[in-house]
Amino acid sequence: MNKRLSPRALAAISPLALLKGEPQADRVVPPTGFTARLTLFAAAAMTFLAVFALALSLATGRMAANWSQELARSSTLRISAPADQIAAQTEAALQVLATTRGVARARALTAEEQQGLLEPWFGPDLPVDSLPIPQLVEIVEDGEGYDAAGLRLRLQAEVPGAVLDDHARWRRPLVRAAERIRALGLLSLLLIGGVMAAMITLAANSALAANAQVIAVLRLVGARDEFIARAFVRRFTFRAFWGAALGMALGLAALLALPQAQAEGGFLTGLGLRGWHWIWPFVLPPVAAAVSFAATRAAARRMLGNLA
Repeated sequence: MNKRLSPRALAAISPLALLKGEPQADRVVPPTGFTARLTLFAAAAMTFLAVFALALSLATGRMAANWSQELARSSTLRISAPADQIAAQTEAALQVLATTRGVARARALTAEEQQGLLEPWFGPDLPVDSLPIPQLVEIVEDGEGYDAAGLRLRLQAEVPGAVLDDHARWRRPLVRAAERIRALGLLSLLLIGGVMAAMITLAANSALAANAQVIAVLRLVGARDEFIARAFVRRFTFRAFWGAALGMALGLAALLALPQAQAEGGFLTGLGLRGWHWIWPFVLPPVAAAVSFAATRAAARRMLGNLA
């Protein structure tokens, strides 16, 4: 009777079969030792890092959407003119905007609001009234938006001192940067999974090599390679799962310890998870178990073939 591990027999080592387990097979793999500690540590450390990579990716995606929505529907009109003409040009600009299709509303910022915008750079005592500061007009678009090129031509003809800023030059770089950071976060998740698979494969190879004599004896007494491989795959899969669960718990605790999102803190205080995004870290332990299952099964097939 052939006791060696065939590809069809290896395929029979399914995740569902591992859940049932075999007490006799579990005794084949030592429950403690270097390989056990390495598997637990690798799964816990990589999952801890994966939680932060996932949080970074989701946070940057959320911020990219917020920045795009906030800046896409607003524009600023800057009016630079002599002090005795500011009021007249501001009124003319508001009349132009009121008759422009796609503009939901427009209003001139008050002196207090403009001082508030400059306060972070110049302090609260800036004498706005005595300085030649341009008048700012806030423009909010409707769902369709307006024709920026056409509006600039109208303003050039009727309000010579007006300069329209539709925030496109600010919005595109910010959204592009956020999308790239999100892509780097997803790439980090893939690299973390690859490193975890490599370390678990190393641990499985070490365990199989260290138990070569035990495997030889088991073969002599009639044990099939499928029986031996299932023992190793099951033990390493569960070690990876519980190690990943520990790493996930530590990662979530670290995220909860981060400062809450604040306008003053900007990006650095918005790295936590929001809403249903808290579900994603709980997917990591099953994913780590699946990575361990695939890596250990491949290692068992290769090592048992070499020991034949």
